[in-house]
Amino acid sequence: MQYSADGQSDGALTAPQPGFLASVFRDLGVEPDDDGPSAPPAVAPDASPDGPSPDGPPGVGGDEAVAAHARAAALTHHRTQTVQAEQERLADLLRRAALPVSAMDFESQLRRYEPRPYPADGPAAAAGTDDPEPRWEDFAPEQPPAADPDEAPSRRLLDSGYQRELAQARLAHQRALREWRTRQADAADPVADESRRAHDEAEQARARAVREYNESLEECRRAYRQAEPAAVESLLERALAAAETHTQDLPAPCRAVYRPLTRTAVLDLDLPALDVVPSLTGYRLGPDGEILPVPRPPADRAADYLRLVARLALRALQAADAVDTDEILAGVVLNGWLREPGGAGPLCLVSVDADRDALARTRLLPPADPDEEPDGEGVYADAEQDEALVRLRQLGAAVSPDPYGWAGVEPAAQASATVPAAPDLSANEFAQLVRELLTLGGLGQWSVRLRGQAGLVATGEGPAGSALPGRWVVWASRGAAAVGEEEIRTLAEAVREESAERGLRLTTGHFTDGALDLTAEDGHRHIHLVDGDGVRELARTHLGLPLAAGR
Repeated sequence: MQYSADGQSDGALTAPQPGFLASVFRDLGVEPDDDGPSAPPAVAPDASPDGPSPDGPPGVGGDEAVAAHARAAALTHHRTQTVQAEQERLADLLRRAALPVSAMDFESQLRRYEPRPYPADGPAAAAGTDDPEPRWEDFAPEQPPAADPDEAPSRRLLDSGYQRELAQARLAHQRALREWRTRQADAADPVADESRRAHDEAEQARARAVREYNESLEECRRAYRQAEPAAVESLLERALAAAETHTQDLPAPCRAVYRPLTRTAVLDLDLPALDVVPSLTGYRLGPDGEILPVPRPPADRAADYLRLVARLALRALQAADAVDTDEILAGVVLNGWLREPGGAGPLCLVSVDADRDALARTRLLPPADPDEEPDGEGVYADAEQDEALVRLRQLGAAVSPDPYGWAGVEPAAQASATVPAAPDLSANEFAQLVRELLTLGGLGQWSVRLRGQAGLVATGEGPAGSALPGRWVVWASRGAAAVGEEEIRTLAEAVREESAERGLRLTTGHFTDGALDLTAEDGHRHIHLVDGDGVRELARTHLGLPLAAGR
């Protein structure tokens, strides 16, 4: 049975060509018989090749089975090619997502006005080209020759014949000039004049628009340098949108929130859907002729998705770092969110909390040379050699171990509002806030000993006569739990070990009555306490910025 291009039978019954069957066998990994498909079939001694068969017409049943098997093999091959095309698209996305982004700073956004000339193809221009203005040189008669070589030129000009020719030439030139001006006036087209005026007005509007845009851009630059949140967020989001140029077929929008209190930008990146990575390696033909899918190992699929996520995250970090030419940002927090339609809610799959120094030390994008060895050991067995994931681990990123199992990570910070509360801050933000508050209070030579998500331990030294003189041990934490007596005693021991003179216990929560009573005793008077209300008051006093109450 022959089939047309759309898979429908055309009613003609034919056997497949031997060459086609050989190609099908090769696709299935089966070697044909030694006799080859062209060898004549074996016939019983008492049977005639052309004789009737008890099962029906000769060869009809076998040909139908072979044709059905061939159609199934061709369909299997076609579906496998479709899966391979999806895998090639993913590989192309991985390559394009790793391309470097252009710096979207203010200088690159300035516009320049270049005037466009009016097209000189109107009737007046054509008339001016074909009908030039009459020149006197074309009408002036030749001067009479000199009879005597010593005769002065003025005497030759007084010749009466020459004067008559000169007068006639002037009249002819004036007549030609009047006729030319008449033709020019007749050739003048009001439509062309109106077109020229419209062109000039359009050019003036273009020049005015460019000037106004550049003036507004300069105003935005001024606001950005003053760290106004709206200006910083606008610049960041333009840079993040420009970074998507190479992967416009894979939307990954990113929103930015700037917090002046900690000079940190919190980026929320929308990650692509999980089905962007093919779940199959292809199809195979079963023993009964059915077409069976060949699934990919779950670990391989998860590794490919994480590779794509890592490249998108690094690209957003690079765009934010490249656009901040005036170093307004002290750090960047990026959270990658998976938002599946009909899901319970967004799931955070990657979170990065990086300060400016870490971004400067880290090569954000994978190298162009694929043979370059990564300089770190991986966490994921199948993705440990992936350069993008190595870069994220250098930044201390938290990455989901199984995105297809909906295993999320805790966001480093919440991009809830411009005025954050202590629980909204990342570990780097909280450490930066404490350091800046105490530095402005007079505590210098800051040295962080321990730092985690809940807080930090550091040492500092203030000059004599300042608000915080001498050597200090600072223990700062955030959380709603009350700080008790045991933590005060632990801080006192740390003060003795560090040979410091005073200790400062800072918390965004509050202290128990026992802790307050302990610091009033003689043995612990060198321990000073600052609770959540005190932290907010320090922020208003030294930074002039509010810190919202904890929730």
